[in-house]
Amino acid sequence: MKVLLVKLSSLGDVVHTFPALTDAMAAYPGLQLDWAVEEAFAPVARLHPAVRNTIVVPLRRMLRKPLKALRSGEAGRIRAALGAERYDIIIDAQGLMKSAAVAALAQGQRHGFDRASARESLAALTYHRRHHVPEVEHMAVRIRKLFAAALGYSLDGRPADAGLMPGAQTGASYLVFLHGTTWPTKTWTRAGWRALAEQAGAAGLDIRLFAQGATEQARAEAIADGLPNVHLLPPQTLETLAPVIAGAAGVVSADTGLGHLAAAYGVPTVGLYGPTDPRLTGLYGPRVVELKATRDCAPCEKARCRIAPEVIEGPPCLADISAAEVWRALAALTA
Repeated sequence: MKVLLVKLSSLGDVVHTFPALTDAMAAYPGLQLDWAVEEAFAPVARLHPAVRNTIVVPLRRMLRKPLKALRSGEAGRIRAALGAERYDIIIDAQGLMKSAAVAALAQGQRHGFDRASARESLAALTYHRRHHVPEVEHMAVRIRKLFAAALGYSLDGRPADAGLMPGAQTGASYLVFLHGTTWPTKTWTRAGWRALAEQAGAAGLDIRLFAQGATEQARAEAIADGLPNVHLLPPQTLETLAPVIAGAAGVVSADTGLGHLAAAYGVPTVGLYGPTDPRLTGLYGPRVVELKATRDCAPCEKARCRIAPEVIEGPPCLADISAAEVWRALAALTA
C-alpha cells in the first residue's frame, strides 16, 4: 500500500497527524507512506516511523516570490517529485485549497474531508472520495477517522498512539519552559515563569529555555536572570530541540507548536491557554493538563487584548494563572 499524505503545516497540525499514521502502520504492516509538507516542518514529519519520504513543499516561500520559484526550476522539481510515482491513496488531511492543489499534482485516488467538514469547502470538490468528519472533536481524532475511512479499517479497540519513542533521561532531571508564541496574548507573565522556575529549583530541577528572535531572547534572559537553575540554550533547530523536549522530566508550554510535540512524546506537559480554546486543537497525549482562563471574555481568539490593549505580554486572562497552580498540575502529572 502506497499512500501520499498532504499536511503542509503548522507544527501542531503536523504532530496531530501522528496517531493516524500509527493506526495506518498497524493496519498495513507494509505501508509505504510519503508526506508532502512545508520545509519548516519536514524535520518533525520525519520523526514518525511510518514516514518513508518527505516531499518538501516550500509553498509559503514560493508564494512570496512566485516568479523566482518558476525561473529557478523549483516549482518544476516539486511537481516532478509529487508525480514521480502512482499512489494507491492520496489523503489531504488539511482541507484547504492550497493543500488540495498540492494533492492534485500527485497520481492516485484523492481522499479528503467533505464540503461540510473541510476547512475550506471548495477544497472538497477536488477529491475523488469525500468523507464526513464533523469539526466537533479534536483534530487528532478527526484525522484518525479520515485515515480509517480512506484506507478502510476500523478504529475499534485501537488506542491513540503518536508512535514516537520517549526520550532517554540522562544526567540531572530538567524541565523545559516553552515561553515563545506568535501572539502577545498567548504569553504568560515573566513573573509567573520566574516564580515557577524558583519552585522547580527548590525541588532540585533545572530549567532549559531557548529563544527565537529578539523578543523571545529578551524574555528568556529576563526569566533566567539571577536564577542559577535556569539555563538558556543556544539557538536551536527542530532537529536539535526534539531530543531536548523528549528527554525532559516535564514541560510547561504556552499555546505553541512545540507543546504539542512534548505531549506526543508522552512527556508530562502543562499547557497555558488564555485567548485560545484548546478543545479542538489543544494538547493531545497521555500525560497532559490544560490550564484555561476563567474570565468571561476568554477565549476571545484575538491577538490583542480588548480589556487591556496596552499589555504587551501576559494578558489578564493568563496572568490569573499562578505559578503555584502550574506547579501543582505538573506535580500531579509526574507523581
